Amino acid sequence: MENSLNPRAGRKEWSALIVLMLPLLLVSMDVSVLYFAIPYISQDLEPSATQQLWILDMYGFVLAGLLITMGALGDRIGRRTLVLGGATVFGAASVAAAYAHSAELLICVRALLGLGGAALMPSTLALIRNLFRDEKQRGKAVTVWTAVMTAGISLGPVVSGLLLEHFWWGSVFLINLPAMVLLLVLVPFLVPEFKVPQQGRFDLLSAALSLTALLPVIYGIKELAQHGYKPLPALGITSGLVLGYAFVRRQKRLARPMIDLGLLGRRAFGGPVVTNLLAMFATVGMAVFLTQYLQSVLAMGPFEAALWSLVPGASVVVMAPIAAVLAQRVDRAYVMGGGFLFSACGFVWLTQVHTDSALWITLAGASVYAGGLVAAMTLANELALGAAPPEHAGSAAAVLESGQELGGALGMAVLGSIGAAVYSRDMADALPAGVPHADAVRETLGGATTVAARLPSGTADTVLTAARDAFTHGMGFAAIGAAVVMAAAGLFSVVLLRGAGTTTTHSTVPHAEPEPAEPVRATHAR
Repeated sequence: MENSLNPRAGRKEWSALIVLMLPLLLVSMDVSVLYFAIPYISQDLEPSATQQLWILDMYGFVLAGLLITMGALGDRIGRRTLVLGGATVFGAASVAAAYAHSAELLICVRALLGLGGAALMPSTLALIRNLFRDEKQRGKAVTVWTAVMTAGISLGPVVSGLLLEHFWWGSVFLINLPAMVLLLVLVPFLVPEFKVPQQGRFDLLSAALSLTALLPVIYGIKELAQHGYKPLPALGITSGLVLGYAFVRRQKRLARPMIDLGLLGRRAFGGPVVTNLLAMFATVGMAVFLTQYLQSVLAMGPFEAALWSLVPGASVVVMAPIAAVLAQRVDRAYVMGGGFLFSACGFVWLTQVHTDSALWITLAGASVYAGGLVAAMTLANELALGAAPPEHAGSAAAVLESGQELGGALGMAVLGSIGAAVYSRDMADALPAGVPHADAVRETLGGATTVAARLPSGTADTVLTAARDAFTHGMGFAAIGAAVVMAAAGLFSVVLLRGAGTTTTHSTVPHAEPEPAEPVRATHAR
């Protein structure tokens, strides 16, 4: 009976997974692909400082703000249809971005890229729920999904650096085009359609509320992290929270809501949303420190730093499959808790990094925390996806990813603030009297580096040494904060998610046989 309810996926489904990983890789790469290209874009398009920030951030803001809307839309119009539409928009916007002739146009096109990315990301995860109905196979597929998503963020700067050595800045966008064309060709043959009939009219007001709630919150958090307290970002967070409350109230009143709030109340789904948020809190929050440490403290070039930053990815390749195997033998809550504790050990290790530490010490700590985090996130994604009914897989995937985006923004704000506070305090004590532009030196390591370039060599060395020591000290305190959060995430996983996997398996079986999308799938799979 179990085999009839949950048939095992074959070669076609695994081939479909490989094809679906193409857009996921490129969408996650686009978050970081401009890190090296922005100086070239600045020379060519001459954006203002504000425009430059919007060129970098517009993609992520729109992506985060539209995830919930696109997840719910995919459940209604069909997840394969949304993937094909997202790929078309993403490919067309990539060409437009490559040949943009003004900063304003590039900002608008980056928003279109975010729209395409928001259509692709939840759909790829939701389709895994439909393609892989056997729990063990679905676990392996989610492991691949999580590894590709995290790898894309790390690969973005490396691919950008390689392309910019040989081509103009537009090449970092054009690299998306062949993959999107391949996706448009292969998906109709390999991926069946899945959609839920009789979902009712799409609620445009809910879509508007979800966008206007998430976007100002994430914008405000990032701005506060970068520039400290200012009225406008604080107002953005406040207004976003108010709109978020209105969104939740509306979902409670709708007969067919965009988000199933009851699903969030289940520990097998709501728990993984929280753990993923905490995992991204630590991942993104510390990534900012490690990038600056490699470039500004160890004085590496951007491309060299990007290459070394790939080293922790090796532990991800090892740890994620190990966690998946262990979760088949013991309660996954304990494996998730172990992954978070393992990552906490990596953060504690990083507290011992100094300005003169060997590079391997830093990379070892980063490898430990990255491996533990991805192992825990993989199991969290698989647990949540299994808990979601197939007809709500798109909106469920979007909620998961929205939580990750929010966690990343919070990590930048909280851990960044901890590091900045320690840096400013140390520099106030260590900075020699009479140094020009002392405020800029005390504010950031980047400011100290810029000021030092205009000082006499002796004074410059003193300023740089003090700034690098202060930054590394601040990174250590941020690592302590991340370790504490990871320990709490591990405790949360063990206490609240024990037995959730077993419950999920039984609760999803009734949904598997009368899959609402089955008639559509049979029609389009030929």
